[in-house]
Amino acid sequence: MVVFPWLISFSFFLLHVAHGEQSYSVPEEMKRGSVIGNIAKDLGLQTGALSTRRARIETEESDKRYCDINVRNGALIVVERIDREGLCGKKASCILKQELVLEDPLELHRISLHIQDINDNSPVFKDAKINLEIRESADSGARFVIEEAHDADVGQNSVQQYSLEKNENFILAANGNTVELVLDKELDREKQKEINLLLTALDGGSPQRSGTVVIHVTVLDANDNAPVFSQASYSVPEEMKRGSVIGNIAKDLGLETGALSTRRARIDTEESDKRYCDINGSPPLSSSKAIQLSVADINDNPPVFEEQSYSAYVSENNKPGSSLCTVSARDPDWRQNGTVIYSLLPGEVNGASVSSYLSVNGDTGVIHAVRSFDYEQFRSFKVQVMARDNGSPPLSSNVTVSVFISDVNDNSPQILYPAVEGSSFMTELVPKAAHGGSLVSKVIAVDADSGQNAWLSYHIVKATDPGLFSIDLHSGEIRTQRDISESDSMKQNLIVAVKDNGQPSLSATCAMFLLISDNLAEVPELKDISYDEKNSKLTSYLIIALVSVSTFFLTFIIIILGVRFCRRRKPRLLFDGAVAIPGAYLPPNYADVDGTGTLRSTYNYDAYLTTGSRTSDFKFVSSYNDNTLPADQTLKKSPIDFTDVFGVCDDSPEV
Repeated sequence: MVVFPWLISFSFFLLHVAHGEQSYSVPEEMKRGSVIGNIAKDLGLQTGALSTRRARIETEESDKRYCDINVRNGALIVVERIDREGLCGKKASCILKQELVLEDPLELHRISLHIQDINDNSPVFKDAKINLEIRESADSGARFVIEEAHDADVGQNSVQQYSLEKNENFILAANGNTVELVLDKELDREKQKEINLLLTALDGGSPQRSGTVVIHVTVLDANDNAPVFSQASYSVPEEMKRGSVIGNIAKDLGLETGALSTRRARIDTEESDKRYCDINGSPPLSSSKAIQLSVADINDNPPVFEEQSYSAYVSENNKPGSSLCTVSARDPDWRQNGTVIYSLLPGEVNGASVSSYLSVNGDTGVIHAVRSFDYEQFRSFKVQVMARDNGSPPLSSNVTVSVFISDVNDNSPQILYPAVEGSSFMTELVPKAAHGGSLVSKVIAVDADSGQNAWLSYHIVKATDPGLFSIDLHSGEIRTQRDISESDSMKQNLIVAVKDNGQPSLSATCAMFLLISDNLAEVPELKDISYDEKNSKLTSYLIIALVSVSTFFLTFIIIILGVRFCRRRKPRLLFDGAVAIPGAYLPPNYADVDGTGTLRSTYNYDAYLTTGSRTSDFKFVSSYNDNTLPADQTLKKSPIDFTDVFGVCDDSPEV
């Protein structure tokens, strides 16, 4: 097989995706399961890689698969009946285009199946009877064109010869596709008015097939007989009225009446003579000849697309090499002037060449995806496809193809708060005086998908006291279900699951740590904060830790006094514990999805940091929500320090 240099360049232009073409000759009507050839061996492919690389055969021109590949041995087999006449009609060459698609990496190998004709159709005339009207005056050698028979097969299997039943008047002349009935002996209507001839068409197949038609010839009369008077003389009375019949003469059949009549109202015997007699005349004679003219075509029509624009829809994470849509253009010109070739116009999609996203089959107009698309990267793009003919000079036209990528639920929810920050996590303080319905905290999550795939719902899957706290299904707000009582445990652990609304649903979980206390002094475990066991033995670190704790304690006392002072000024407020949400938790690309699962603009927080040791920071925040306390505490500690306080949540569910 010869590979032209321009084909090699074009292959490298398509990122080494398309490879050479493999051709096979296949007779039509092969049985299902018949082996066409070993495509793996012919292309130099390892049979063991066919299965791992998900080898498959795709048909470019229709959804019907006529052949497939046996991934165990690389054989190309017939899986569907191949009818050459149904696929190509009377085309001299019938080629079925297939593609062998290999993934990881993507390879496309074109396969051309040259469908060979078999003699499975008989010649057929358009009508069961052919009617001809021929005048008896026609000269010997006159020709009459007969409509030829048609055979759905091509080549040697089509109509090859004609034969005419033996008769006295006609012979047959056949030249190429023209069949003529030749008058060998002149006709005589007075002897024979009608003639029936049997014409047979035969093809060149083996076994030979034939078809017949009856040619019915009606002989028309001609003015080939002179009038003959029935008597030598006629006696006409002088007073005979005008138009009176004197007598009859012999006549040609059916052309004249042969009546002899008077022209004048009165005949004067002194002036009369054969001048006052009328003989009805014969009709005029005529003949005709058919002239066939061949008009040479020029390339004066550009290809015209069947649609003004095309739209292709594909789900993200599609397989490379999958078909997206088919563009089709028609050119009314003849032969090479009407041959249409398709190509992608150069362009860019997201800064990359359009050929790195799509490819188009130059013969069929089938557009394939070169890569897998990601909805989160881009949702749609447009390309230009050109259709040009093969004339000189070539004419062309363009059409826009819009590719729309639909979202697939391939991203799990991302929990922004509470989130593990290095080696520490957040803990919320809940006052003992909190009433039922008070806002304690809020779980904040987003989803990179869109639509219903990004609709988030929040659920408490595990809690120290299941009846104490509840979470809003859509907003993620955690509130008390009842008033805090003295019997409630100081340490409360919540495991929250965030689910999206995709099919199937994806989820993520987080742990929320709550301390029911009015001040940090009530938490005895906080007094034992230290570094690891080795460093805690060092005297210098003990001194630093003691100083840090002392400084922190003094600062805390000052803050407690300030809080109590504020409570005196505002004796009763519904508690909605403020949540410290640093701005860095919110990625700039996330947007609200109808208020389900993302941040609401009504929640705004300020954060105030105090000095303290590296392992123990206290964050005091204020909320702009009117239902929250003016100030509250958020404790940030190392996860090791809270092992004794909250226990280890090693049985948190995975949803």
